[in-house]
Amino acid sequence: MSNSELLNTDPFEAARDAADYIAAETGVESHDVALVLGSGWGAAADLIGDTTATLTAAEVPGFSAPAVEGHVGTIRSVLTNEGKRALVLGARTHYYEGKGVRAVVHGVRTAAAAGCKTLVVTNGCGGLNEAWSPGTPVLISDHINLTATSPLEGATFVDLTDLYSSRIRGLAREVDPTLDEGVYVQFTGPHYETPAEVQFAKRIGADLVGMSTALEAIAARHAGMEVFGISLVTNLAAGISPAPLSHQEVIEAGEAAGARISKLLADIIARL
Repeated sequence: MSNSELLNTDPFEAARDAADYIAAETGVESHDVALVLGSGWGAAADLIGDTTATLTAAEVPGFSAPAVEGHVGTIRSVLTNEGKRALVLGARTHYYEGKGVRAVVHGVRTAAAAGCKTLVVTNGCGGLNEAWSPGTPVLISDHINLTATSPLEGATFVDLTDLYSSRIRGLAREVDPTLDEGVYVQFTGPHYETPAEVQFAKRIGADLVGMSTALEAIAARHAGMEVFGISLVTNLAAGISPAPLSHQEVIEAGEAAGARISKLLADIIARL
């Protein structure tokens, strides 16, 4: 299924088609938890258990190869050390790619159709708190969606009061009591925010700024999934950082923190 076909197909039928394909190709009828692993978080997939099947994402209906350096183009079925089934979505579509919001949340909807009751969503982002140096993991307690769009269509009303699970944040603090939490803002990208936009975000309650996560989390809540979000601060945001921003900086920060934060995430997932 191409992107144009996805735009002209019922999104939930498309998700079911993708889930059926994954079940047939992996030999796993149902999964329990879905992981969207952003910049720096990829190694967690190798720590949570044994990968029993790896699919090329572009071959799965409705999916495409990732457009961002640092993201992998696979979907993996992992048997966790605790005996659960994890679906690791390595091919994330960002809103700025211009493929439409249906494509952005297709992976989440596919995971729900595949049986997943929990979504673990991660990202690399800019930090507004100067105490959070690059490499700091921060729990997402809430978000502000500044994309001016929603994955929900028509008169679809969903309560987002407790979108990011307080229960799972509590489990995360059992693993690492020093973890801070904050409000994540999704901008559209792909350009980085201006210093003025960062200050605007700060004044409306933001602690973290990035280009993903919020739309995916909304779709997951609509699908009835419990959502856990965690960010990796890869840089101080524009105007707070004394240096110009670059994607290479994001990649390097993710690589430097990768082993540590992936172990953290694996330990959290073990408690789900």
